[in-house]
Amino acid sequence: MNDAEEPGPNRAGEQDAETVRGVLAANLKRVRAQRGLSLSELSRRAGIGKATLSQLESGAGNPTLETVLGLSRVLGVPISDLVEARPADEVTVVRAADAEVLSGRGVDLRPLRRIESGDVVFEIYDQQVRTDGTQISAGHIGTEHTVVQAGRLRVRAGRREVELGPGDYVGFDASLPHSYTAVGGGPVRSVLLLQYRAEQRLHLAGEGADEGAEEAVGRAVLESAAQPALGPSPGPSLRPSLGSAH
Repeated sequence: MNDAEEPGPNRAGEQDAETVRGVLAANLKRVRAQRGLSLSELSRRAGIGKATLSQLESGAGNPTLETVLGLSRVLGVPISDLVEARPADEVTVVRAADAEVLSGRGVDLRPLRRIESGDVVFEIYDQQVRTDGTQISAGHIGTEHTVVQAGRLRVRAGRREVELGPGDYVGFDASLPHSYTAVGGGPVRSVLLLQYRAEQRLHLAGEGADEGAEEAVGRAVLESAAQPALGPSPGPSLRPSLGSAH
């Protein structure tokens, strides 16, 4: 993706967009430093223009879903480690009108909540698949779960493709190349859950990461491609063994 193709995010207000940019800027700089990567090297690995990365780290860029997914994949961290600030308090209310929107070519995501329980981390998103394009992902760490609420959704993961309606669920290894397409003439409303093992998260409390933590994260990223999908055995479950390792 070149610099000219980096569109602005879909947003309800400028204040929300500034929040996304500011949080991403701080987190991206820290993660890149902990990985020991220069801007040029990260640009090369992620296929994102160096000028675009520089703008994102200065808080001046407009991040798209594709860019954030690409950085998540290359840096080996969950999306929330890039776009979310510190965890919320015990009681959390997210109003639909106030939630920030991260948009891609065919999907609008609203981050709702990150939940850590034992050695498992869940990120919960309100997901709308638009009718103006297919959302394509080369893959990222974790396991992806989607429950359709309204509309009809075509999901492809590896070599498997299924069509889902309201109430249907699909789960698959997110390291598989995958895509979402709204079919039937209307947009799709759905809930997206991204699941990680706790050691796959990069905790950003300190300015640097010790060598042991770096090695643990690296091992977790390599191991994630081998984890089985958590979809049910009957029905439209997409299993990573059926394809090559959003």
